[in-house]
Amino acid sequence: MDTILIADILETLMILSFGVSWPLSIYRSYKSRSTQGKSVLFLFCIAIGYICGIVSKLMGDNLNLAFWFYIPNVIMVSTDICLYFRNKKLEAKSGK
Repeated sequence: MDTILIADILETLMILSFGVSWPLSIYRSYKSRSTQGKSVLFLFCIAIGYICGIVSKLMGDNLNLAFWFYIPNVIMVSTDICLYFRNKKLEAKSGK
């Protein structure tokens, strides 16, 4: 197997592994209606990391399989960020 192919497979598995946790995080954020246990700074750092990965792939003209998994991951993290701010408003209204 080609070294570049193995590196692409490993990168894809890394992105998939990270991506598995986001639906659960989104669900918990939506249902709990709370920001407790969330760090919006952490979420922004993750989103920026995914965006850097996307830009890197575009600049290097390397739209491999991993590239296509960066996109749903950044969408899911962005969704969790939006839920954070929604929950922050809900907490403010309820006086928490």
